[in-house]
Amino acid sequence: MQNKLILATLLAAAACGDDGNHAVQPDAPAAQPDSPEVAKSKCDGTPTDLRTDLAWDHTNRETLTAWLDEAGCKSPGFDKTHRPVALWDWDNTISKNDFGDAMTYWFISHGKVLQPPGQDWHNSSGYLTDAAVTALAAACGTTVAAGQPFPAPTATNHDCADEILSIYDNETTRAGTAAWRQGNMRRLEPAFAWTPQLMAGYTHAEVQAETSAMLAVELAAAPDTTQTIGTTTENGWLRIYDQQKDLIGAAQSRGYDVYIITASPQDVIQTAAAMVGVPADHVVGIRSKTDANGKLTTSFEGCGDVPDGGDVIPYVQGKRCYVNKVVYGDTGAVAWQRHLDRQWFAAGDSDSDVEFVRDARYHLAINRNKADLMCHALYNERGTWVYNQMFIEPKAHKATPYACNTAFSDEAGAAGQTRDEGGNPIPPQSEP
Repeated sequence: MQNKLILATLLAAAACGDDGNHAVQPDAPAAQPDSPEVAKSKCDGTPTDLRTDLAWDHTNRETLTAWLDEAGCKSPGFDKTHRPVALWDWDNTISKNDFGDAMTYWFISHGKVLQPPGQDWHNSSGYLTDAAVTALAAACGTTVAAGQPFPAPTATNHDCADEILSIYDNETTRAGTAAWRQGNMRRLEPAFAWTPQLMAGYTHAEVQAETSAMLAVELAAAPDTTQTIGTTTENGWLRIYDQQKDLIGAAQSRGYDVYIITASPQDVIQTAAAMVGVPADHVVGIRSKTDANGKLTTSFEGCGDVPDGGDVIPYVQGKRCYVNKVVYGDTGAVAWQRHLDRQWFAAGDSDSDVEFVRDARYHLAINRNKADLMCHALYNERGTWVYNQMFIEPKAHKATPYACNTAFSDEAGAAGQTRDEGGNPIPPQSEP
């Protein structure tokens, strides 16, 4: 019965897409956090307790509850018209396994990827190297007309799928040549951006419907299920962490304005977000622009002083920018600025989450042994960090310290020193 309810919710979310003709626009409106429609529906009941049947590490349940209570609807300073904001990353923070990856694999395995305009793979991403474009052209051919779908891979027809997956997963062609050119690695990860770009040519409603179909399969699949696409073995199952769903509900019951910030496609995560009670207009993902016919393009909504079609997605510093833009209404270059303690709470699992998580007053890190994030979490500056092992199939205890002198990655991808709020170097950190 629970699975049927989940699927019904997902299908209802997918049905909300607009399929008609309209001007170029982003995937979702830029909702303000304190809109009257949202504010009036919160803080009218009793705050919920975190479930005691769901395991948290250490005293995290009590600590997280105290943090939420401190600014929640029962606190003296609570203002329903200016509600505190709480932010979550999605993939591997709210979920076990990556929904963006899952949707990429679904599009390839189900014959949904379209031949690029002009049959030129440069038109799918400007970050593909010439070697990658040549490899894709050779593997996928020109038999399929531009704008038409490549057939689903079979036992005898899998070169195209194998080449796409090698470039996506390994960032190299099957021949071992670099597939992506260098960009600003604190604003955009080209392989992540390729997922929504491979969905170009479809409407929002079509992508949302495909997401619902994918989720119906992968949420029902047994743990550790794999799938073979062409000759490549990929993950084939997804789950929502019950603890995070419970924590989101507890925050909402206290009047928090809850947002999801993700480097996965907007349509995919806004469809899935219904499962944790977060509405579509409170999801900030990679927002593809649409053409005059309502079809997604390979161009994205910009942020800060980067215009639409520019080189930025919600990734590392890009996550901060989109939070400042969508949640707080910042425009222009000011959207890149850090505002310490601007949001009350933030949760992430990866080094790509560090900037928006650090901007919050309180921080939850899901431990996937990501060095930059864990250096901050273990250093526990101001006593405002907690970390928790993955709720499903946690990683083994890390026996050696995190090398915080090389954990940071700069715009060019070079390793550097992780630093605290004052710019001081964080020393090596060990899990207790």
